[in-house]
Amino acid sequence: MSNEKLNAKDFITVGVFTAIIFVVEFVCGMLGFIHPYVVASYVVLMPLIACIPMMLFYTKVNKFGMITIMAILSAILWFLTGMGYLGAPLIVLAGVVADLIAKSGDYKSFKKTVLSHGVYCLWICGNFFPVVITATAYRQRLLDGGYSQDYADNLFRAVNSKTIFVLAALCFVFGCIGALLGKVVLKKHFEKAGIV
Repeated sequence: MSNEKLNAKDFITVGVFTAIIFVVEFVCGMLGFIHPYVVASYVVLMPLIACIPMMLFYTKVNKFGMITIMAILSAILWFLTGMGYLGAPLIVLAGVVADLIAKSGDYKSFKKTVLSHGVYCLWICGNFFPVVITATAYRQRLLDGGYSQDYADNLFRAVNSKTIFVLAALCFVFGCIGALLGKVVLKKHFEKAGIV
């Protein structure tokens, strides 16, 4: 089944779940206005908050390309909402690799689903790339945009070239934890989809 070509139903499924998950993640992203350390905590919050709709999506995935397309659409949506283009390659790459991992288990192995989701969640670090790569310009944009010097200092203390690897590791770990949590909540859906 996983070798079949994607059809209209698959594209609709991807589109619907991409929209749902994006809204959940966007609302979570709004919490970053509270404090810059909350921005760094996206690597924990987003995999856990979005795990239920994401795991429900995994029960619908049975062909290569569905996870990849979701990643591409997500990269476009994050670009349109101001996250820039620097993280887009990582978002798409994470989607392709996650798709390949899930495919290697014929989309029926929960162990592969856990690994796939862990890798997919690396996309979150893609949104940190503008902070790391264009640090000086990004800091100035924050200040010009009305953020305080204290906010900017704390953000760059939490997200920088030294912490990005730790943040990436946390993305993966909590992506795996999110998959486990999602399966517990959606046990019947996983059983129906034959994912063991």
